[in-house]
Amino acid sequence: YRKHEWEKHGTCAATLEVLNSQKKYFGKALELYQHIDLNSCLLKAGIKPSSSYYQMTAIKEALTTFYGVTPKIQCLPPEEGEKAQTIGQIEFCFTKELQLRNCTALKGESDPMQADLKFGTEELSVCSDTLPTYYPSQVQ
Repeated sequence: YRKHEWEKHGTCAATLEVLNSQKKYFGKALELYQHIDLNSCLLKAGIKPSSSYYQMTAIKEALTTFYGVTPKIQCLPPEEGEKAQTIGQIEFCFTKELQLRNCTALKGESDPMQADLKFGTEELSVCSDTLPTYYPSQVQ
């Protein structure tokens, strides 16, 4: 997994002094991840892991309000007979200066750094705004 992440994102980051080794790259990713502290942000908005279903719009709103940028949220589609989607990945995007930026902006620019929060390995797609949304406690 790490090798794949390094080859996919890290080699692009290697042109930057602060990220020019695997150790620096993953160290910085962890630092950014702790700084983002997703769970406590969502908890402040009353969104708790695995307690009930939430509206995707409420989750987006909480994150955008808190961080001032739009993250990219991907979901696992509802399973057979279920009506809720499950958050699978929340991705924050950064500029080359490692400032948070909207994930929606700057199409086609490869990101030196994305804080990826993955859950499982199944196919993820962009979350639907209309489906009830389950927030699992294992989103890393």
